[in-house]
Amino acid sequence: MAKTISYITGSQLLALNPHPNIAIIDVRDDERSYDGHIAGSLHYASDTFSNKISNLIQDVKGKDTLVFHCALSQVRGPTCALRFANYLEEMKEDVGIKNILVLERGFNGWEASGRPVCRCTDVPCKGQCA
Repeated sequence: MAKTISYITGSQLLALNPHPNIAIIDVRDDERSYDGHIAGSLHYASDTFSNKISNLIQDVKGKDTLVFHCALSQVRGPTCALRFANYLEEMKEDVGIKNILVLERGFNGWEASGRPVCRCTDVPCKGQCA
């Protein structure tokens, strides 16, 4: 179980993704619908995140690394990652999650660096975006 939250760069994430043990958690609110997203990411908007943590645990079964991000990963991404880590700590049940990370520079940094952006409207994104 994760005790601390670390950061991962876009390059590091790109090298790891897609990997069957990693889940990318997009906590942006409405901007995901018009800015696009990282292919295969799960959307858990920050404004309702706390109410849906148990759903997230179900959605990430079998994953050992979660990477959270928002637009810039300065407030919403780190806050939700910390909430999730605290929730796991309080659960006192091992759900197999070993690493909780935050994407450095968030989605905006990911996109600005020319990394792939998916604009599908599938919920959830199937990760097969052109």
